[in-house]
Amino acid sequence: MLNLRKCGHKDLERYYSLLEMDFAKEEIISKLSLHRALLNGSAELLVVYDEESSLEVAYALVLTKNLYGYVLLKYMAVLPWYRGKGVGIAAMRLINKRYADRQGIIAELTSFEDEDGRMIKGLRKFFARFGYVVVDSDYRIGGAPVELMVKPIKGTFEIEPVEHRIIRDFYTRILNPFAMDKMIDIRPVRKPEE
Repeated sequence: MLNLRKCGHKDLERYYSLLEMDFAKEEIISKLSLHRALLNGSAELLVVYDEESSLEVAYALVLTKNLYGYVLLKYMAVLPWYRGKGVGIAAMRLINKRYADRQGIIAELTSFEDEDGRMIKGLRKFFARFGYVVVDSDYRIGGAPVELMVKPIKGTFEIEPVEHRIIRDFYTRILNPFAMDKMIDIRPVRKPEE
């Protein structure tokens, strides 16, 4: 049976190199910023492990502090040798359960090397099976477009009017102003007038 464990700085040291392999360099937050975020409670590093064998099978980094009651699932990955075995599904269930007392969970879908769009389509389908809904956004990380999906729990999925504030609030807690300007570009969504 799989379970979830909140981890600390030593674990971040171990998992940071995996993070660099699993995600594009443009979307990776510096190790120093992540250590600071763990220290001040703005982020949680979660590891999914098998209770019987104690083997770690997946990890996630979640930004937890903001004024709106949502959490941001920043990174989530299954270790390469466990992919295709249902671990991602079990990990998502555990993450959703952990944050069941929040307004909702926001996921960033990015794809830096996805010319035909299959990767984003697969991510959309994966998150949708857990109740996540695509929300309109005008958002870029490292110059690439980001799709936001939100799983409403106590709150709503209609976060478009304030999503730029929610996302900015997450990142200003962990990034210095220079890194923020370099990495994140989010604007209020403009709805066409009818």
